[in-house]
Amino acid sequence: MRHPYLEGLRPTLHIAHRGGAQLAPENTLTAFRAAVERWHTDVLELDVHASRDGELVVSHDPTVQRCTDGHGRIAEHTMAELQRLDAGFQFSPDGGRTFPFRGQGVRLPSFREVLRAFPGVRLNVEVKTEAPDIEAAVARLLRAEGATNRVCLGSELDPLGERLVEAAPEVCAFYPRDALTSLVLAIKSGDAPPDDPRFQVLDMPLDYGEVRLVDAPFLEATARTGRWVNVWTIDDADTMHALVALGVGGIMTDRPDLLRGVLG
Repeated sequence: MRHPYLEGLRPTLHIAHRGGAQLAPENTLTAFRAAVERWHTDVLELDVHASRDGELVVSHDPTVQRCTDGHGRIAEHTMAELQRLDAGFQFSPDGGRTFPFRGQGVRLPSFREVLRAFPGVRLNVEVKTEAPDIEAAVARLLRAEGATNRVCLGSELDPLGERLVEAAPEVCAFYPRDALTSLVLAIKSGDAPPDDPRFQVLDMPLDYGEVRLVDAPFLEATARTGRWVNVWTIDDADTMHALVALGVGGIMTDRPDLLRGVLG
């Protein structure tokens, strides 16, 4: 049976990776808002960590220095401390010549803020860290916000990905790394793919080294098992055009402007 998250979806989805990390400070409301309002994205892709006081924080890195004017690990800061940081401080569209988002009030959002700011938008959410009981906190929040049918949830880490499914079995889940590898290897070698009903979506790279992973036979094989394939992270128009022609489920991109031009 098709998961409610996938109901009504048609290839190829426009997925803004971290909101569009080449156009605005990644994983911020500023980036997400531009992706939704300007580039009409179908899905916002984002990452979640836990703060010292147990709040769910939207950030890719476990530390704050790459994207903000702060230092240290997210897990060592309270949510209030994190939200005092300037999340636009490090973003530069021109290789460090200008920093147009500095001092503009851009901050690290909580996962709750994102859910409430974009109530009609699907999300692809990677939980990045094995913080104590983070899977239970994510499940509680999704249920409290009525968001269980519009989030695809998972982790690259198999133990955490499995615990997320246990904590929120009603939520769409993407394959963690080892389970995804087993599925891809089986399909590419012509074997019957393992059918793990816990996972419905493949978030995956286009290539592995010199090997093209996502091609027409691969998409046909995954479609037969009822799985959806999103490819990351594609930032050039030629590759986007080729994937759209193949009928890939979704394209994750740091350049939502380019992808919107390709999709029309």
